Amino acid sequence: MATFPQNSLRQSLNYEPQALQFGTSGRRGQVIHLTQLEVFVNAVAELEFLQSLPKSEGGIVKGEEFFYARDLRPSSSLYVPEQQGRGELAQAIEQAILSAGMKAVNLGQIPTPALTHYALLQGKGSIMITGSHIPFDRNGYKTNTSKGELLKQHEQPINEKVNLVRQRFYQQAFADSLFDGDGRFKSGSQQLSSEHSDAAEIYRQRYVSFFGNDALSNMRILVYQHSAVGRDLVVEILRALGAEVVAVGRSETFVPIDTENMDAKQLAAIQNLYNQASSEYGQFDAIVSTDGDSDRPLLLGVDEQTAAVRFFGGDLVGMLTAELLGADAVVVPISSNDGIDRGSLKDIVEPKTRIGSPYVIAGMEQALARGKQTVCGWEANGGFLTGSDISWENRLLTALPTRDAVLPIVAVLFIAKREGVTLPQLFSRLPKRFSRAGLIKQFPRTLGLSVVKQLSPADAAIKTAIFSAEKIVFLDANEETISASGDNVALSHIKQQLAQVFTPVLGFGDIERINYIDGVRIFFGNGDVVHIRPSGNADELRLYAVADSQQRADVIAELAVSEPEGLLRNLAELASLGFSK
Repeated sequence: MATFPQNSLRQSLNYEPQALQFGTSGRRGQVIHLTQLEVFVNAVAELEFLQSLPKSEGGIVKGEEFFYARDLRPSSSLYVPEQQGRGELAQAIEQAILSAGMKAVNLGQIPTPALTHYALLQGKGSIMITGSHIPFDRNGYKTNTSKGELLKQHEQPINEKVNLVRQRFYQQAFADSLFDGDGRFKSGSQQLSSEHSDAAEIYRQRYVSFFGNDALSNMRILVYQHSAVGRDLVVEILRALGAEVVAVGRSETFVPIDTENMDAKQLAAIQNLYNQASSEYGQFDAIVSTDGDSDRPLLLGVDEQTAAVRFFGGDLVGMLTAELLGADAVVVPISSNDGIDRGSLKDIVEPKTRIGSPYVIAGMEQALARGKQTVCGWEANGGFLTGSDISWENRLLTALPTRDAVLPIVAVLFIAKREGVTLPQLFSRLPKRFSRAGLIKQFPRTLGLSVVKQLSPADAAIKTAIFSAEKIVFLDANEETISASGDNVALSHIKQQLAQVFTPVLGFGDIERINYIDGVRIFFGNGDVVHIRPSGNADELRLYAVADSQQRADVIAELAVSEPEGLLRNLAELASLGFSK
């Protein structure tokens, strides 16, 4: 453990620092632990790491412009009294950019993909200050290279650089440090530099130029704005495409919309907004929204008979978008709806990846390296990524290898308009596989990881176990058969333990297969699929359910997260007992 001089900044801190960790994408943490000092240290390290890379690998050069933007969370740009006075994270990022010898350019409050698109066009790096969809008491930021997102291979060298940079600043004499004993800037609350508005307009024009200004003419769209950073920009884009738009539900209090976990309460709130708006303005063709940093879409249709709103998961939205764009390769994580393996895209699906945009991006890069021309990907949360330039009807959409909400929203609305069908009718054409996600909040990530570990084989090379009456067949990441006889007994025991939780009384069939690419994905003989995985950046345990009916998928998700004795709690209890091994 490092030691520091008595008069150093580290010895002068009156709190115990909490290191900021990488999540699935970016760095996130509780605001009470997100001191300006910790954000500054990590950002400086990431910038110095990028400066060490060649331009061809996403490197940046001292003296260049470096862009940043932020979402609408109060702590992104203000001190928040209720969170121990923490906040002004954007100010810490701006100071880090300057400290690293870069020119800080403030692009204001815009969607994450708008920032990334603008920076990539100019071959520059960028940072988005956002907590995305996670609860209000958390926040974070996400760094992009001059080529796109940080990838998983960057994380270890960055963490090593963080350790060095932390030592450097902690060793500074307290009198010379920028920071006080609370980890805040000694200068107090700071104004950010003046905002530049170019990025929002360029992002808007990206879709108007590609789809055309009458692409959505005669469509009536309800936009649920809540506290999404792109709430006004989405309205502007839809109107520029010819749609009639009514905006509702604007909130100055942060609303953590998770497009992977639209529970009954959230859907009821949207239904109420729709009912009020339709009584005043008439019927609408769709309700759309995004998560907090507007990189994940939220799309709902309306039942013609009952006027009930119907949510369509991001993995289904992605399928339709890829079909429209004429993709010749698509990349999705293992958590996606398996209807993709049964429909028109089944022959162009690349090997399923781990969950998280960096893995999807890596999969797209592999497809491009093999000669594929029109490559895209998406996640179960709906964020759609284009790994290549897309040529469609003599128009060009440049690659944007980061999650985007606007492209899939517009694409699906365009298809519905072109074909003269409602959204429920459009989605009914997809393979009849239905999904629902659920989660338990405030579920310690360490416990979630323990559950996964107890359900997994000792041999990490095993990515799939296939069960039959005679034997267990093991497959690796390339779906090649491997020998792992030492795990036969362990896997048989795991299957038996799982059968005690996922019982026939609850409607589950026999366990036929378990996949371990990311978390634990269980395939049952009756067609049900249950995928268990701890969140990558929050204390949450997630479950993804897939079934042959929406009702069954909804039931599985409800069974999983019910308290106090739902499926996930029962698995956690077994894990605490070591699965009776």
